[in-house]
Amino acid sequence: MKQAIVARADLGMGEGKLAAQVAHASLMAFEDADRRAANEWKGSGQKKVVLQANGESQLFELADEAEREGLPHAVVRDAGHTQLEPGTASALAVGPARDDLVDKVTGDLSLY
Repeated sequence: MKQAIVARADLGMGEGKLAAQVAHASLMAFEDADRRAANEWKGSGQKKVVLQANGESQLFELADEAEREGLPHAVVRDAGHTQLEPGTASALAVGPARDDLVDKVTGDLSLY
């Protein structure tokens, strides 16, 4: 079981902003998971990987693929209080789900 969080590398977010967006995405997708997947992931160490997307269109293509695969997922849209414009799609989390299912959506991406 794992969760992949995909953050946009093209936004030039600072380290703290990036960490916040990744955390938002992780929690939102966890809340989208069914109880069995959530409990299994929690019980197995909550494995996460942070990957990079090169833009908004790639983020939404991945979200659409996660939706088609029936995987828990969530897109973060920033509130615009600090570095980003309000509504900017900054990150996507896919999972928690089986590693192979998450990799089917995010396996070709580079580590952040």
